[in-house]
Amino acid sequence: MTTMVATNRRSLCVYCGSRVGGHASYQRAAREVGTLIGELGWQLVYGGGRAGLMGIVADAALAAGAPVIGVIPASLMERELGHSGLTELHVVQTMHERKHMMAERSDAFLALPGGIGTFEELFEVWTWRQLGYHDKPIGLLNVDGYYDALLEFIGHTLDKGFIDMSQRDLLEVDNDAPLLLRRLGESAERAGAPDDYRRI
Repeated sequence: MTTMVATNRRSLCVYCGSRVGGHASYQRAAREVGTLIGELGWQLVYGGGRAGLMGIVADAALAAGAPVIGVIPASLMERELGHSGLTELHVVQTMHERKHMMAERSDAFLALPGGIGTFEELFEVWTWRQLGYHDKPIGLLNVDGYYDALLEFIGHTLDKGFIDMSQRDLLEVDNDAPLLLRRLGESAERAGAPDDYRRI
């Protein structure tokens, strides 16, 4: 684990795939988000990997001058998937520890295209928000319609009465990365509810 860096920068937690996916637009979006984090003077918090979109967003953020904090379970580090060039790399024992630390170190959350791990992380932090465990904004970057079917299904659950509009509105969706990051930053400024991750 590297030495912890003291900073007053806003921290954005990014969830995304450990694969690059089937379209170059996903890689471009990850690179754009990483670059924007640096340009905005923020820092990146993510899962600590060097593969796929995870590695692309981390490398772009580093190249743009942003501190990058990675959190990775020892089992994945042992398989040499950890990124060795980060500002901080925390190696933990469990996935729960990983997600807990990432949430604690972040002011806002953003999901890029990814697989079941990304879905799980997004829905968990969204659930924590609607239960009142935190008041941090959550964004979904819908690159080239990647999340269209998921958003349609969320609309279906709304229609069938399993969620309500107040829960749906906790997820900020856009296909424009600069606009979405600006909205997340503004929402993070307004957020004032205390976090209580001890209950999670």
